[in-house]
Amino acid sequence: MGERIGFVGVGRMGANMARRLKDCGFTISAINDVNVDAAKSLAHELGATYYHELPQVTKHADVIITVVSDDKAMKHIFHDTGSLLARAKGRLFINCATVSPDTHVKVEYWAEAHDASTLEACMASSITQARNGTLYLMCGGKPAAFDRAKPILDRLSTTNRYIGPAGTAAQVKALVNMVMNINTAGLAEGLGLGDALGLDLSMLREVLSQTGANSRVLETDGEDMVNRDHSCYFSAEHAAKDSGIAVKLAEHLGLKLPLAKATRKQFERMKELELGHLDKSGVAEMTFKNRKYHTEHPDAKDGDNGD
Repeated sequence: MGERIGFVGVGRMGANMARRLKDCGFTISAINDVNVDAAKSLAHELGATYYHELPQVTKHADVIITVVSDDKAMKHIFHDTGSLLARAKGRLFINCATVSPDTHVKVEYWAEAHDASTLEACMASSITQARNGTLYLMCGGKPAAFDRAKPILDRLSTTNRYIGPAGTAAQVKALVNMVMNINTAGLAEGLGLGDALGLDLSMLREVLSQTGANSRVLETDGEDMVNRDHSCYFSAEHAAKDSGIAVKLAEHLGLKLPLAKATRKQFERMKELELGHLDKSGVAEMTFKNRKYHTEHPDAKDGDNGD
């Protein structure tokens, strides 16, 4: 199909997006990642070429999809020496990482200075959905960039929503993840308290699901919290980062978000305990009374996990 597609950042999300587009008939032409072995392996699998230098990715692709870790990584690939923008005229960059709205605005400015265009395509989805083409995407940028990206994004998603100018989709994504993280931490505390009370947790989850306490998090994480299965779909480290983005937005506007701040603190604590690699459901390890990290919480006194 049409335009050649390059990928920068082929962790589990990026790699499965590339596989999905290959399955749909797109040409995956160029791949780059800091994990060289993984990038070379995926390139071989998809009939693409691994390029160590970022300008070579841009040279050999018309549309470049980036899925990197944070604001620092975005600055590196777009603004440091030897960036993607070295050969960027006419290129479209679709940026899928969860980074601050200001970073997306800066990236658009840098790209336009090189006669290129950008679109933020923020994902509220899992690795499985990336592979199956059922992502939920929120897009921000110039309408022309969205129109150009749409044939690609339609193959990756079931919902592909244009939000507005650069930065606005990232704002919405920050709010989505902030609320999701609050729900996750709240569910972990509810199940932890139910466990301490000696309640049947299967019964409790069923009651929660049929009342005002229901949430998507209950569906995705509730059983895992009870069974201590924290295989990673959305890491505690990412939860801490994303809650932090929302808190910073609020602070800039003079708003107080005590629940968001408390939730960020919980996930930051998981990182301190070297649990950041666990799925966000792992926050339950800090709320169930007889689990190791409950008593290691910094606020814990005389068996009480604080308030």
